[in-house]
Amino acid sequence: MDTDTLRLFVAAAERLNITAAGRDLGLAPAMASNRLAKLERHLGAELLHRTTRKISISQEGAAFLPYAREILAQVDAGCAALGEGTLRPNGTLRFAAPCSFAQLHIIPLLPEFQSLFPDITLDLRLSDTRQDIIEGSFDLALRSAPLEDSSLLGRKLADDTRVLCASPSYIEAYGQPLTLEDLTKHRFLSWSTLAARKIIHVDGNTASLDPAKMICRTILDDGTSQRLATLAGMGISVNSLWSVAQDIDNGRLVRVLPDWRLHDQSVLWLIYPKSNVLTPKVRCFMDFLIGRLDDAKLAGKRVP
Repeated sequence: MDTDTLRLFVAAAERLNITAAGRDLGLAPAMASNRLAKLERHLGAELLHRTTRKISISQEGAAFLPYAREILAQVDAGCAALGEGTLRPNGTLRFAAPCSFAQLHIIPLLPEFQSLFPDITLDLRLSDTRQDIIEGSFDLALRSAPLEDSSLLGRKLADDTRVLCASPSYIEAYGQPLTLEDLTKHRFLSWSTLAARKIIHVDGNTASLDPAKMICRTILDDGTSQRLATLAGMGISVNSLWSVAQDIDNGRLVRVLPDWRLHDQSVLWLIYPKSNVLTPKVRCFMDFLIGRLDDAKLAGKRVP
């Protein structure tokens, strides 16, 4: 089993096109098909279903794909260690991230990244539903949470500070809360669990923020929708500062009880499976994001 054939299989599985995958590797269509057939005979399993109209990955192929990617990652890392790291990073990088964060902060940076690293193809899976990084065969993912999974490694991108805010129109209609007790008289845009969460004051004192004790008529499970509902004047909400910093700077939103913030120790992490070698394509993408996104920039602060 040679690595060139594994690269062919991975490319064909990702593109669902054997001819195109073979062309990328300099192989004629017949040669590409023959190599894949030989790999399947060696493994004793059909990896790709072929018809005259389309290609699809089989159940066995889907199970084998993450291992094929891992083998290639190990080989690439070994070559880099032997001095081939001077070559430009290349290949397909599978990256999962929350949609709302990616739209605001990652997508605008991608033209620069692709200009710096033209040999890397980005396969982005953007969703506020958390992706399983191992089952999904992702090279890298962005998470906002304490890093507790022992099967994952990560590098901190920035703190995820979450604050209370509302629109000026809401404040004009319902008044500005001055104490925590005042919140019981206000409309609150709640998270889906409706569970109470701890908040912390700048002096270190903590308290409970409980949607059940407020007027809670709207429940949202999507960060972007929550921000838009807040801008529309539907109530007070808790939002990540990276999501609303520009709105606060521009006066579209105002901080409510600005000395308080959510106390959940959430951090923006770039994570990858512990079993994976940190390949050049992953390392350069991580370094790029960390170099351009930090606490000051995500909080909307001007950096000299």
